[in-house]
Amino acid sequence: MIHMILFDLDGTLLPMDQEVFTRAYFRRLAEKLAPRGYDPEQLVKGIWEGTEAMVRNDGSRINEKAFWDCFSRRFGERVLADKPVFEAFYREDFPSLAQVCGHNSQAAETVRSLRQQGFRLALATNPIFPAVATESRVRWTGLEPEEFELITTYENTSFCKPNPSYYRDILLRLGCRGEECLMVGNDAQEDLAAREAGIEVFLLTDCLINKTNRPIAGCPQGGFADLRRYISERAEERKQP
Repeated sequence: MIHMILFDLDGTLLPMDQEVFTRAYFRRLAEKLAPRGYDPEQLVKGIWEGTEAMVRNDGSRINEKAFWDCFSRRFGERVLADKPVFEAFYREDFPSLAQVCGHNSQAAETVRSLRQQGFRLALATNPIFPAVATESRVRWTGLEPEEFELITTYENTSFCKPNPSYYRDILLRLGCRGEECLMVGNDAQEDLAAREAGIEVFLLTDCLINKTNRPIAGCPQGGFADLRRYISERAEERKQP
């Protein structure tokens, strides 16, 4: 029986066009770092390289270290002295990016309803952002970080989606078995990888991403109303003798 529900964030609880958000994010970051001598083009390349280093992380180090080890190879050790500037960006400038994201009140309503029903909740967002940025994005949905038992960020996780070890690590940390969990996400590659950890997946289709045209017809899917109905039906099935 499902006791724990894992939610993705970007494109799931937080409606967004990923490309639009990424462009705005890089533009604001480049503006912040330009006075420190960072060329915008090289900065973006460095961010993508650091992100790829986190995605390739095999669990041997925290994603934060994987990112900065890679990022400093492009810009030199001086970049480590500028970490407070990056942190200030996420604290002071990043929240304004809420304006390039959508909002769906059903996201917060669904999460809170499930919590009231006794489900345990975790935010299984790809841990490529620091906690301060992730918590900002949570608040854009109308929720508070404290409403989740666990939120994966680059400071507390050593894997990334679509590595199944990312999901196995979550199960270990939450003390759950795969069959006790449901993963709710919008990415056919990143979120369906949870199946390899024995976790059932519901695809939220409002902002569906399926870059490789993966067959998803057999996967439970739909909007928030469909998700609530699916969970309710599963609960009723479990009650049958």
